[in-house]
Amino acid sequence: MRLYTYSDARQNFSEVLDAVSSEGKVLIRRRDGSLFSITPEKKIDSPFDVEGISTAISTEEIVSTLRAGRQRF
Repeated sequence: MRLYTYSDARQNFSEVLDAVSSEGKVLIRRRDGSLFSITPEKKIDSPFDVEGISTAISTEEIVSTLRAGRQRF
């Protein structure tokens, strides 16, 4: 975990964010001695973001099956 002064963090903010990405947490100390931490947010994936599957069925077959199923009701 790295410790930056406020001035260093402000001048090298890109470096601070890179350190957060690689190390997980960075501390920044103000001149008055107060201490702050920066941590990365966890990436939240959509539940609808799923991998596709390979099938031997064509798109036309899928569409025609769906249409046939809808016509029953």
